[in-house]
Amino acid sequence: MGPYSILIFLSIAVIVSYLFDIAARATKIPSVLMLLLTGIALKQTADQLDFELRLPLVTLQLLGIVGLIMIVLEESLNLKIMPGKGPLIRRAFAAAALMLLGQAFAIAGLLQWYLGPGVSFQSCLLNAIPLAVVSSAVAIPSVASLGGEKQEFIVYESTFSDILGIMFFNFVAQDNFAQGISALTFTRDLLAVLIVSVLATAILAFLLDRIRLHVKFILILAFLILIYSLAKKLHLSSLLVVLVFGVIVRNADLFLRGPLRRWFNPERLQEELHQMQSITGEGAFLIRTFFFLLFGYSISLTGILDVQLLLQGLLIVAVLTLIRYVYLRYIARTSLIPEVFIAPKGLITVLLFYSIPAKHLIGEVSENILFIVILLTGVLMLIGLQLTGKQEPPPIGEY
Repeated sequence: MGPYSILIFLSIAVIVSYLFDIAARATKIPSVLMLLLTGIALKQTADQLDFELRLPLVTLQLLGIVGLIMIVLEESLNLKIMPGKGPLIRRAFAAAALMLLGQAFAIAGLLQWYLGPGVSFQSCLLNAIPLAVVSSAVAIPSVASLGGEKQEFIVYESTFSDILGIMFFNFVAQDNFAQGISALTFTRDLLAVLIVSVLATAILAFLLDRIRLHVKFILILAFLILIYSLAKKLHLSSLLVVLVFGVIVRNADLFLRGPLRRWFNPERLQEELHQMQSITGEGAFLIRTFFFLLFGYSISLTGILDVQLLLQGLLIVAVLTLIRYVYLRYIARTSLIPEVFIAPKGLITVLLFYSIPAKHLIGEVSENILFIVILLTGVLMLIGLQLTGKQEPPPIGEY
């Protein structure tokens, strides 16, 4: 395939993704679901034409990592902290934490029961965590039409679920897991990532405030990706760095008080905010487009049509949904529509699955099961969105 053919394909992919976003607002069919199905259709067409395109695994991983950073940054730049938001944030955090733990242990128990004592519970839990995490990359753009507290709850919950899921995954992946020292190691890592988040935010905000050259936001993004990757190398939950930076920049007038105003100018940061929101939003859209197209393209249709795999995927999604229903109905005592349906799996699910150490990989938990779970939770989200009334999306920044 020549360079112009590649450019034509990439351009068409972006245009189609944009049309999917427009269609999603009108039909409430998640655009991510359309992208995945388009990827599968492209794969089938390529097979019919005897066209072979080999995608290195690192391609999906790179797109996924950068996409996750961009999406969390985009949404954190939109989260305005206002009086009275405390209860909502605490409720979303509790929902993300408790359902993550409950669902991960339930799926791990299901896997160990199915696989027998020959597989350790640690391996089962590591394979279960990706299936329990709510993907902010899918949930956040899909609920743009909801507005109000329902949208805010899902934005906060899915973002917290991503961060807590990565932290929990790193904790379980430790060699000394289930020993007393593992808790000390986890606490140390948590304190370390909080310190890194504060320092990184101070450096990046200082650069954003002081740089006057034409190239600014790409430089800030490069520094952010660098800090994220270095923290990840140290097995820290580096997504917290992205969230803290975005929230502080969005709410600079709230955080930058007293002596800090001598080093940072909140008014100037607010002037830069709109352009940064625009760049991150368009970057997140672009990367999300290619990630889900390529992920759909990488899936074998014959593999996911296997009856046993379909039943396993259905059972996993049934357990996840039941636990979510019980929590929202009897513990949180909150509304069920559409919250009980909106717990999609996606980008973070794939990234965590690819991060499982080789010694903990379980053959029965494959990419095909991941895709089935992603697809089924996407369909559930579609049902939930269809059950809600039509509302106009709020303007950017008015969360």
